[in-house]
Amino acid sequence: MTTFLTYTILGLVLGSVYSIAASGLVLTYNTSGIFNFAHGAQAMFGTFLYWHFTERWGWPVWLALIVVIGVVGPAMGAALHAAIMKGLRGTADVTKIIVTVAVLLGTVYLAQWVWNPDEAHTVDMFFGAGAKITLAGVVIRYHEIVCLVAAVAIAVGLRVLFTRSRAGVVMRGSVDDPDLLRLNGHDPERAAMLSWALGSTLAVLAGVLIVPISGGGLDANMLTLLVIDAFAAAMFGRLRSIPRTFVGAMVLGLAANYVLAYLPSAGTFTGNLRVSLPMILLFVVLVVLPQDRLRGAAIRTRERYRVPTVRSAAVWGLVLVAVVYLYSLLLSDGAITTFSLGMTFAIIALSLTVLTGYAGELNLAPLAFGAVATVVAFHAGVEGSGLAARMNIQGVLLAVAAAALVGGLVALPALRLRGLYLALATMAFGEFLSNMVLRDTTEHELFGMKFTLFPDGSLVVPPLKVGPLDLRNGTTSLMTATVLFALIAVGLAALRGSGYGRRLAAMKDSPAASAMLGQNLVRLKLSVFMISAAIAGLGGVLMSSATGTVAQDNFTFIGSLALLMLVVVAGIGYLSGALVGGLMAGVGSAVLVSTFSDLALENEGMATIYKALGHLVLVGTALVGMGVGRNPSGFVHDVIEGYRAMREARPVLYGAGALGVVLYVLALTGVIGTWTFALVALCVVFLLPVIGRMYLEEGRTRPTPLELIGVDEPYTEELRARLDRELGLKGGARA
Repeated sequence: MTTFLTYTILGLVLGSVYSIAASGLVLTYNTSGIFNFAHGAQAMFGTFLYWHFTERWGWPVWLALIVVIGVVGPAMGAALHAAIMKGLRGTADVTKIIVTVAVLLGTVYLAQWVWNPDEAHTVDMFFGAGAKITLAGVVIRYHEIVCLVAAVAIAVGLRVLFTRSRAGVVMRGSVDDPDLLRLNGHDPERAAMLSWALGSTLAVLAGVLIVPISGGGLDANMLTLLVIDAFAAAMFGRLRSIPRTFVGAMVLGLAANYVLAYLPSAGTFTGNLRVSLPMILLFVVLVVLPQDRLRGAAIRTRERYRVPTVRSAAVWGLVLVAVVYLYSLLLSDGAITTFSLGMTFAIIALSLTVLTGYAGELNLAPLAFGAVATVVAFHAGVEGSGLAARMNIQGVLLAVAAAALVGGLVALPALRLRGLYLALATMAFGEFLSNMVLRDTTEHELFGMKFTLFPDGSLVVPPLKVGPLDLRNGTTSLMTATVLFALIAVGLAALRGSGYGRRLAAMKDSPAASAMLGQNLVRLKLSVFMISAAIAGLGGVLMSSATGTVAQDNFTFIGSLALLMLVVVAGIGYLSGALVGGLMAGVGSAVLVSTFSDLALENEGMATIYKALGHLVLVGTALVGMGVGRNPSGFVHDVIEGYRAMREARPVLYGAGALGVVLYVLALTGVIGTWTFALVALCVVFLLPVIGRMYLEEGRTRPTPLELIGVDEPYTEELRARLDRELGLKGGARA
């Protein structure tokens, strides 16, 4: 009985912290319509500040709490709304999600910059671990009592705020009908800012409370994900009801502790299940709870994408293969391997283009399907051992099929989900896979065969060998990945222009209208999920092969979010957006960070500056994601539109082509370095539309405005004919 009471109280304490965090999510969603994926990162950052004030600066606990919870928390939420969130009206769900994901990543990167992750950071309980009482033989610490009391008080207070106060009604009205709210003399932006300030405060409070009861150790990634577990509690109340959110949080906390208390402790299963339980419950709750009705009309958003023809996609695919091959001649063996890794990420990014860009469905865990394919390919497709080990084509095909099947199985119960709910379901699957499957190092037996999913926590994935094609060669691996990207991209262009692709676009614009016209939405969603998962699986196997040895860290939820964010920043509706986003995720930031790290080692006097630049690259990448709300179509859209307007500026295009040839020859002969060539070439690519626009404006003679004819220039027969044409007179038509 004592064991039961002990774990029950611990479960209630954990549930109370989940309740505080989840209440902040419900508050911001109800008043702004934005689900804050950065909620856990805000909690993490506030907790690190609390540690800094108390441990490094020696502040008393009460003063640190006042500053962190009373000042920093509200200021952080209000600043987020004022600078970013209020500009997201009229954007698609994926844009709103990606902006908060960018805030999450930027906050994590900033915390790792300020507080060295290699150093130990611990947070003690309020009043100390020795301050406790004993009730029915169960020891209860004062810190745990504070957690319980705070959770109940906050739940009651928010319930009263939403139902009994004018401020709460104004907050809810700020998302329901902001125009009507303005007509009644209220400022919806001010109400939304207040809700974000309160939500951020609750997040910081939850972080400060949860770290001591979960071991006391502070880690930026772990604490962020720990608070994300509260998403399950928020979904119990369907992001609307504070009382149901409170109950869901308590169920979540109790279930997690009962698993530890009563399941067998041998092996890793129980520990992995406890970590995965919030995501399992989140997925179950999302599937079981009733969903909103199908959208009856298209929601006008600011995203605009142009669909390429199959012919243009094929031409640009050939150009890509040629450019990559020519560029590979300038690279070292190590650089070629890194470039090859980037191309595999670009293939995974194509899975997001077809799923989200074409069909409007969301997947927050694309790397999870790459992990599934990697595990299957490792166990079913490796021949030989040691340096002679190779991956066969049968294993790759089986891995792709397995990824497609798992994609279908994940999508099947989630077919009734849309928008945010679907995004959360895929996130839950990705976290479950990471915590349950990729941590499984125990031996299993099935049909008389013994195997271990992840022996020693890692997999050594050899390169593919098909006849004379051997991907152990770096250039061959790079060109194979590039050709596969081009072929898949051409296939997706053909798919988008087909009847199936038009049905996907119709489902994205208006599911209700699509269903009314006889389309089978279940079949469409299931098929596009399987296609997307198969592409991600292929990219995952190639990525693992290019890496050589992969572990759980190669398929993390944070990695999936970073890839998705960069693809959206580039343009998730464009095939070229997948290329640019995948290369940035797989190559761009990693190369720059490693370059600055190497420079820091080589130049001790400048080490601090180079390290700061490396961190600035990561934070800057997230800042770009935060600004996607201003350009939801992605920067590739602007580049494409700029080049489309340059068709008349042929001298500029010819000049840029000649400059590119000269630079390439200089790089090939060693006159200039590869980095110099790459940077200058990128500058030319992005500045060329600006130069072309200037050239066209200089050569263009602007016609005299109609109201100034006869004033700024003499009145002639040609001007009279022009006036007649503009006014639609018969004389002008004859002229």
